[in-house]
Amino acid sequence: MARFHYRLTASRLGLALTMLASIVASAFATTAANAQSGFGNILISDQFNNRVIEVNRYTHQVVWHFGNGSDLPGPHSIVGVNDAERIGPFTLMAGTGTPPGLPGCSDTVNGCPDNRVIITDPSGRIIWQYGQAGVAGSGPNQLNTPVHSLFVSNFPGHPGPHVLITDQGNQRIILVNLRHQIVWQYGTTGVIGNGANQLSNPNSAELLENNHVLIADENNNRVIEVTTGLNLVKTFTDQGTVSGAAFASRLSNGDTLITDSNNNRIVEVNGNDQTVWQYFTNTDPASNPAPLPTRAVRLRNGHTLISDQFNDRVIEINKAGNIVFQQGALNVAGSGFNQLNGPYDAKVIGDFTGQTPPFDF
Repeated sequence: MARFHYRLTASRLGLALTMLASIVASAFATTAANAQSGFGNILISDQFNNRVIEVNRYTHQVVWHFGNGSDLPGPHSIVGVNDAERIGPFTLMAGTGTPPGLPGCSDTVNGCPDNRVIITDPSGRIIWQYGQAGVAGSGPNQLNTPVHSLFVSNFPGHPGPHVLITDQGNQRIILVNLRHQIVWQYGTTGVIGNGANQLSNPNSAELLENNHVLIADENNNRVIEVTTGLNLVKTFTDQGTVSGAAFASRLSNGDTLITDSNNNRIVEVNGNDQTVWQYFTNTDPASNPAPLPTRAVRLRNGHTLISDQFNDRVIEINKAGNIVFQQGALNVAGSGFNQLNGPYDAKVIGDFTGQTPPFDF
């Protein structure tokens, strides 16, 4: 299959570095709200529609998007996107790619790889990229199924802007500077395991306030907290019940919020790994019996925003488990008004509660 290889020119890379450095500098001089374009809208990684969309929560209208729907990665497309976040006016996205046999991919034999993490400006122009379009690898400037990425301005021992990438197919979490150099890594490249410095299909990583890294180690059915010195200090499994840890974040009360995908639930555990709250996404009679939710984030208002993947919707629930917002029709895939197809990630723009803020306010 022909693949489009997008390369940054030296001048464009220089411009990207200058623009991103400027954003970091200005962030310290503004409030978090003013630093976020589209503050309060919802940014959704609409996986099988091969697009990232920003929607107005009141009208459900798409007010910004990236991705022309193509299953070939290129300068205007992203394939099987699993993650996105807004950083100032820019948008960071993980082009994961789509395995054969799933929607959004026309190649039923080879699948539709992307293998890029990109940053776009508001017009949709790619200003920074790590990974090569359609190429899976573990060498310099190569990724294999990146599922999650975040922008950090002050990783311990590595000040300045970096991108933390969950490089799932390579079984590792890597910290990459804007000059495409890996400066930190957890997980032995290409090695599947649960021993020291080993992961199995990691699905997310967050930098915590204590300077540890919280990793959703999906196929090991656990969430682990590791130091930047690569020591494992805590493990969360909800007393051994978690199956398919798709995402995890640390809440302000010290609890850990886990997207327990194979159990179709979101669970909050305390420091002793005990359940303090949970919500199941497959209880509605019209639900897909196995919607496999992929991302849940706790919002500033105390609600929880859930990417209910195979129910083709994003929902916001209050503490009592009542739905107060929904984008997408329950268990109905589509690309029209108020429709989604396998949404993998959703975030309220400007709300980094429990997550890693891109700027160290």
